[in-house]
Amino acid sequence: MQTILGSNGQIAEELTKELKRNYTSEIRLVSRNPKKVHDTDFLFPADLLGKEQTDSAVKGSTIAYLTVGLPMDTTLWIKQFPIMMRNVIEACKKHKTKLVFFDNTYMYPQNDEPLTEETAFAPVGPKGKVRAEITSMLLEEMKTKKIEAVICRAPEFYGPGKTQSITNSMIFGNIEKDKNLKVFLKDDTLRTLIWTPDASKAMALIGNSPDTYNETWHLPCDDNRLTYKEFISLASEVYEKELPYSVLPKFILKLGSLFNKQLKEVQELLPRYEHHNLFISTKFKTRFPNFPVTSYRQGMEEIRKENRTVI
Repeated sequence: MQTILGSNGQIAEELTKELKRNYTSEIRLVSRNPKKVHDTDFLFPADLLGKEQTDSAVKGSTIAYLTVGLPMDTTLWIKQFPIMMRNVIEACKKHKTKLVFFDNTYMYPQNDEPLTEETAFAPVGPKGKVRAEITSMLLEEMKTKKIEAVICRAPEFYGPGKTQSITNSMIFGNIEKDKNLKVFLKDDTLRTLIWTPDASKAMALIGNSPDTYNETWHLPCDDNRLTYKEFISLASEVYEKELPYSVLPKFILKLGSLFNKQLKEVQELLPRYEHHNLFISTKFKTRFPNFPVTSYRQGMEEIRKENRTVI
């Protein structure tokens, strides 16, 4: 049995498909209100804030994938993420279950420095600090050999379905609505984005490769990094029409944060849009040289195709 803890997001859905496709039909989906992806999926309603519920959700699993997400709310992150991580770690230790943790980059420095698995944490805001806290919590357990676990880290997403990210919202969401596209701060800094199905496929591969454990892995991204100017230019080619966009300066975003909770929550992420975002995934590509990484053009074509189908 392989179990997905936090099973309702796009990453978890794609992970479920990949596990079924290539690894196992015994898949347990855990969330407060889990939904089947396949008829064979086993649903297990549970709240990971509850120690006993988490224990029951993990029991009997050979591998547990922690992919839970929370709304972009600093208070919730500070209050809930450490509790969930502790509960999951304790349950996995008790039941001898391998843990695959899907992590983000909030704890990294927000500058031009290339980011590798060895980059030291340097969070600039409360959400980054809590992500550093829970990741460090797991790293300490791994260091002392108290758990067999692996960390899979990804930068900002873009992708199909219900993928949630600034790029999906500001770029593809506005294309779908036939609105002017939006870019934070600068359009000339290089971005590294990960295609959500690639992230899930890579995580399934890592989770089912015994030699990857007790390490951190950057999930694979297209190394042909683009600025938002180049990204939107490519999107214009794919969508076969000119896509106008506006660059939102810092003072506008700061002013908007006084009235818009979402803009307030992204303030601590803004420095990463002022600098090149160089997320390096060479370690994964060296270990898994045959893994097909989706190019930005391929991803955009898939999003356009999906939107046409929905319409």
